[in-house]
Amino acid sequence: MARNSGNRPVGGPELTVGVRVLVRRSAGADLTGGVVEDYAAVTDPGGGGHEWAPVHRWAVALDDGRLVFADTEDLTIDPGSYHSAPNPNPGSGVRTPGRHRGE
Repeated sequence: MARNSGNRPVGGPELTVGVRVLVRRSAGADLTGGVVEDYAAVTDPGGGGHEWAPVHRWAVALDDGRLVFADTEDLTIDPGSYHSAPNPNPGSGVRTPGRHRGE
C-alpha cells in the first residue's frame, strides 16, 4: 500500500485511536486489534521517554485480549476494516471502538 509522509495510507483511513490494525512482530504471524491510545506527546523528544526504556507510540488491544505497545512502523491499517463504499447493511457486525463485554 502506498503511503504519504504522514500516518495516512494514500486513499485510506488515518492511523488513529479506534482504527483496526495489523501488528507486525519479528516472530510469528501478524496480530490484529484496535488502537486504544496514542502516546505521541511522550514519544516526542523531551516527552518523557528514556533511552533505556523508549516509549512506543501506540497502545493496541489485540483480539485475543492482550494489550501491546508498538511504533508506527510496526502497524498497518487492517484493510478489512474499511470499505470504499458505504455499508449497505449498517449495524451488521460493525463494532464501535472501546471496551466490550468479554474482551
